[in-house]
Amino acid sequence: MEKGLLVVISGPAGSGKGTVIAELLKSEDFVYSVSATTRAPRPGEVHGKNYYFITKEEFQQRIDAGEMLEYTCYCQNFYGTPLREALAVMESGKNLILEIEVEGAMNVKRLYPESVLIMLLPPSFSVQEARLRGRGTETEEVIQARLTRTREEVALVGEYDYIVYNHQGGAAACAEDIRAAVRADRCAIRRHPDAEKLYFED
Repeated sequence: MEKGLLVVISGPAGSGKGTVIAELLKSEDFVYSVSATTRAPRPGEVHGKNYYFITKEEFQQRIDAGEMLEYTCYCQNFYGTPLREALAVMESGKNLILEIEVEGAMNVKRLYPESVLIMLLPPSFSVQEARLRGRGTETEEVIQARLTRTREEVALVGEYDYIVYNHQGGAAACAEDIRAAVRADRCAIRRHPDAEKLYFED
């Protein structure tokens, strides 16, 4: 069985990552990676579905044992991707989606160069700002912080393999673009280094 791919999706606030990933998960060949965290569960969150909620001691033990694919510390809590669960998904032939920030994406690329990195963006910076303001849920200070953060995130777009633009109401089309990118990446020569040799082995 052909292994699934590790698909990293990053994007600034307002890019529609959640909606697009929900579209991707409608097909059985994509699985969303459940992260582990040391923060306390929020109301309604379920262990094993939203996150694996573990202690800081257990998380540190997993780091020391090399059992985390990637991790970061944010607001005094650890967040990361359990390696064993990730490998199990890919061994099953399904593609594993990691929705992570650009720093985490760079770590994954360094550790797993065969991963597929996709940057999801709104059509433009002005559209992103309009989306953030249209939510009506964040203060001006938070909006400005998110927009400033965007410049840092987009500065790393050259490190990604693909860029996909999420136009208004286009989540389904955007998800299809990502599926197409993953299908194309499966055919990349770098994934078939023994193609010539294997071709003549009947």
